[in-house]
Amino acid sequence: MNRVINFMGVRHIALAITLLLTLIALGSLAVKGLNFGLDFTGGTQIELAYEQPADLGKIRQQLTGAGYGDAVVQSFGATTEVVVRMQGDDPDLGNKVAAVLQQSGDKLQVKKVEFVGPQVGEELRDQGGLGMLLALGGIMLYLAFRFQWKFSIGAFVSLVHDVIVTLGFLSFFQITFDLTVLAALLAIIGYSLNDTIVVFDRVRENFRVLRKTSLIDNINISTTQTLLRTMATSVSTLLAIGALLVFAGDNLFGFSIALFVGVSVGTYSSVYISNAALIWLDLKVDDLIPPVMAEEVDERP
Repeated sequence: MNRVINFMGVRHIALAITLLLTLIALGSLAVKGLNFGLDFTGGTQIELAYEQPADLGKIRQQLTGAGYGDAVVQSFGATTEVVVRMQGDDPDLGNKVAAVLQQSGDKLQVKKVEFVGPQVGEELRDQGGLGMLLALGGIMLYLAFRFQWKFSIGAFVSLVHDVIVTLGFLSFFQITFDLTVLAALLAIIGYSLNDTIVVFDRVRENFRVLRKTSLIDNINISTTQTLLRTMATSVSTLLAIGALLVFAGDNLFGFSIALFVGVSVGTYSSVYISNAALIWLDLKVDDLIPPVMAEEVDERP
């Protein structure tokens, strides 16, 4: 057998790091809160059509100089179509924005102005949070049936940690939290769960092969055996997200940075949190033997 890495030998240090990151994240969420975007707070969406390809950076500078520093500027379909989102319910806001942008000599027209009320934003926020809770609940049920309830607890703690740390990062740096970031959080849950299940499955298989091996040694062996797969998946995913972070622009910045943080934290948690939880819960070989099979073994002479 190849050299086994003693991952669980530093589990107490990993626990201290985990608690520190979680407390910092919760503290930031409590003090600063999330910087909710217009998808959740409500505001005005203005669709503009330019005669020439629009320069988004220039548009942002013009709006900031006119006092609309909170405006979100995005391409919409063609390069000549732009969407501007900002807070406010002034029915004449579209014309005011167009007048500001036309001062530089650009020719454009206002195609549509829509107002999203705060009630709609609150509904989206509540439904998004409910969707995340339902996803976590469904994952726990799946793992409880697929493996054993101790695996379910370990995966749940790991996923909650990933979400809290990612939200804390977004809160600390006041990165806009919109629907794309919410989608990134759901993607993080799926990614981290997949990584955790790979290790859990190997732990369960090794219980059958390495019957006399302790739980800690089993976890170290299983994690070492799946390490190459874990690193290959994580590095390739982070490279793709990094390219998205660099080249996608401001439109997908929140989505990209949330994914980057979540995937990084998820790789760590699948090794040190979900596995360590199995040790704290004292997982045993008997936990993986169905009751009927256990009774048959006991009745043998």
